[in-house]
Amino acid sequence: MESVRSGCVERKPAGKKTAMTTMSKVSGTRFGEIEYDPSAVLHFPEGLIGFSNLQRFVVMPQSKPGPLFWIQSIDDPAIAFVLTDPGNFFLDYVVAPDTAERRKLGIGDEDECLVLAVVTVPPDRKITLNLAAPVLFAPKTHRALQVILEKSDWQTRMPLPAA
Repeated sequence: MESVRSGCVERKPAGKKTAMTTMSKVSGTRFGEIEYDPSAVLHFPEGLIGFSNLQRFVVMPQSKPGPLFWIQSIDDPAIAFVLTDPGNFFLDYVVAPDTAERRKLGIGDEDECLVLAVVTVPPDRKITLNLAAPVLFAPKTHRALQVILEKSDWQTRMPLPAA
């Protein structure tokens, strides 16, 4: 995900241009006003589960190194999600997109597809990952899908393994 994170969001005065791209901006409740490169927007053609109307997101730069990162909705600036690579925590977690999912992502069999999980951080700070409905992300097309794993033992609120 490093290549996706870098350069997606810049904090510059309005109207600045990057190499041939005019920056856009969105004002969110969590991050304030941010500028982003429209060509780096993550597109969820079907939205996220429970948020089908939210289809465009910006990956926020990390303020400190670590496995978690934010995506900020452009369609509803009040909404942002924390994501991570579940493989950092669950070595046996393997999900591969099927042919229909690859088609929706606009990628072929040889193209890279990253698997991500939505993170929940409740008030008690016992972090969980939604491993029953991972996000499939295609860096080549900047498209992403959240899919439901049927007939799976993975949970929507899978606690992190003990250290």
